[in-house]
Amino acid sequence: MMTSNRSYLLRAFYDWITDNQLTPYILLDAELPHVEVPRQCIKDGKITLNISTDAILNLKIDTQAIQFEASFNGQSMLIYAPIQAVLAIYTRENGQGMVFTEEESGDEGGNPPPRVRPGTKPKLSIVK
Repeated sequence: MMTSNRSYLLRAFYDWITDNQLTPYILLDAELPHVEVPRQCIKDGKITLNISTDAILNLKIDTQAIQFEASFNGQSMLIYAPIQAVLAIYTRENGQGMVFTEEESGDEGGNPPPRVRPGTKPKLSIVK
């Protein structure tokens, strides 16, 4: 069984955004179990958070979760979310980034991997 690629993609986009001196934002599903965020900032079951190095401390992204320390109204708080709660990562400046779909969630939801329809062949193409 393969692990989800969501945490790897999240880390890669975070690095790409910060390497380009842009501001990384994440969108979380705040209604999933074990999501620890300031409840007063949740809108329509979701929360958007600035995860730039200027805004947070001790960022940790692993295959299980994302966590960091942030300040809300002068109060320091540990933010924690299972990796499947991350719905998107994007730049504040131009909105470029990635929205995660079920395909990136691997086996986290208990769904089997997508199957190739009978009679179809995998297709590779050369990108120049």
